[in-house]
Amino acid sequence: MSEAVEAVIIGSGFGGAITACRLARKWPGKVVVLERGKRYPMGSFPRAPHDLARNFWCLTEDKTRRPPHVSRLVRTTRQHQLGMIDARNYDHMDVVLAAGLGGGSLIYANVFLIPPDEVFDSRWPGTCKKSDLVPYYQVAKDVLGSRPIPPDNDPRRRIIRTHLFEEVAKRTGRNSSRLDINVFFGNDFQNPLPIGQQDVNRYGALQTSCVYCAECIIGCNYHSKNTLDLNYLYMAENVHQADIRTKCLAVKIVPVNARADEDPSADGEHGYRVYYKDLRASGSVDAILTKRVVVSAGTLGSTELLLRAKLRDKTLPRISDRLGHSFSGNGDFLEFVLGSAEPDPNYGPTITQRIDHNLFQDFQRNHAFVIEDASYPALLAWFVEGFKPRAFWLPAVWRFLRDLWARVTTGKSLGRIGYALEDILSDDISFNTCVLLCMGLDKSNGVMRLDENANLAVEWPYQDSLLLYTAILEAGKQFRDAVRGEIFMPLANWDWPIRNNITVHPLGGCVLGDDPTRGVTSSDRSSFGQVFGYKGLYVADGAIVPTAVGANPTATISALSEMVGESITGIKPDAKLV
Repeated sequence: MSEAVEAVIIGSGFGGAITACRLARKWPGKVVVLERGKRYPMGSFPRAPHDLARNFWCLTEDKTRRPPHVSRLVRTTRQHQLGMIDARNYDHMDVVLAAGLGGGSLIYANVFLIPPDEVFDSRWPGTCKKSDLVPYYQVAKDVLGSRPIPPDNDPRRRIIRTHLFEEVAKRTGRNSSRLDINVFFGNDFQNPLPIGQQDVNRYGALQTSCVYCAECIIGCNYHSKNTLDLNYLYMAENVHQADIRTKCLAVKIVPVNARADEDPSADGEHGYRVYYKDLRASGSVDAILTKRVVVSAGTLGSTELLLRAKLRDKTLPRISDRLGHSFSGNGDFLEFVLGSAEPDPNYGPTITQRIDHNLFQDFQRNHAFVIEDASYPALLAWFVEGFKPRAFWLPAVWRFLRDLWARVTTGKSLGRIGYALEDILSDDISFNTCVLLCMGLDKSNGVMRLDENANLAVEWPYQDSLLLYTAILEAGKQFRDAVRGEIFMPLANWDWPIRNNITVHPLGGCVLGDDPTRGVTSSDRSSFGQVFGYKGLYVADGAIVPTAVGANPTATISALSEMVGESITGIKPDAKLV
């Protein structure tokens, strides 16, 4: 016999956390959250290389292509790896996700950036243009505590790369601004707490004023990141009695009839039975009977679950044939400038500011992107320093020869290029490297489907977005020249003939639309986020975003999820969460 509740939330990222909090407020004690990953209390994120290597996600039966060491570890141990980092390899697009209570907030770079009006083109329904989203942006921003880094009057708060990137913007005639980031510096925005001092946040969770350790992207052991388990999920569980179950993987959704019997021909009017696999010792499959379901397993997870329900299990056959379409990597691109003036990328929050390239000013759709400064943990800096001869020698030689040939054929001065390789390979490369995180408006025309193993596959036509990628590459070279760097290099797997990109911001697959011919989920405000053809079945995460947003998508996913929550509960959201 399956238990019966008002709502089941599948996933605990931004969509799942927000809707869990809002629905649990409406139905206290009658909302269940299923999260495949585990909890990460303060101080629990791994730091030793051995533990980090095992902090990846992979199930024993999983046939998805993953980094070789992850697949090998699962094969040899024959055990699930329930780590935080879910890295997947697809054709021309690799994706990095997170598993754990709080979803992507555990490893994201904290940025809350609202895109410009021009992003919301004809592919966005009329009910969710930017003007419609503004009040929901504001609520989410208040809850997440978004603010720029405090002034650097205290020498310990001075971040060298922030000022360097701002100087590059001036030299290249670009606009630059400090970003709002979801990082805890204390509850008083005007008077930040001293570095490392602890206090409870407005919702009662204990946090630490940012210690500038640059470890945001591998999990903050100080709880200085305003991750979802410290706000939305904290209130859902501790105030509204939501039942949060970790290490529980949703595997099937089946509608039921008036007698609570499973009936694939039903439209959801009488609810659903959600099956989930217990990934702890038992490995059993259990079920919950619920009046409504919110699928918030992330862009890939939600799309995969619904594709299986439509095509493999045939329990939800009415879902629109648009399911899986409009996939986007949000224009993500990663570049490096080596041998530049000491940017010290191992200090401070991961991202602090942006340089605009035709996204917020002088909008040009095919060339619209931002470049954001980036830090990475000192732990990774040790790795870079220890392995730089093997890791950088061949790529550096290739780029050196290519640059040399270009200078010879164009008659440019050779300058110091003859010494560049020696400088790069013998110098403190981890201290003298600028990391450029780029994102922009790709074509958003990828397709997600099921492969022969009923696992998700992604088809990414990278050629269609080459105008964007080429503009990003040119901007990276301009950045190199502005800082008098020695070597510019994109992430190695972008080089010909591989042409693989990497995204940490996948979007689309269950996009909002006015009808089933244009989307998978309803854009009508009375049923916002509800899957066409089914009552009480919703999607709330990056999967419903119709296009790339150019900016970090956290803000937009949060605003749309607040709208989904309001559609279900009928309660206008506020930042108090009570």
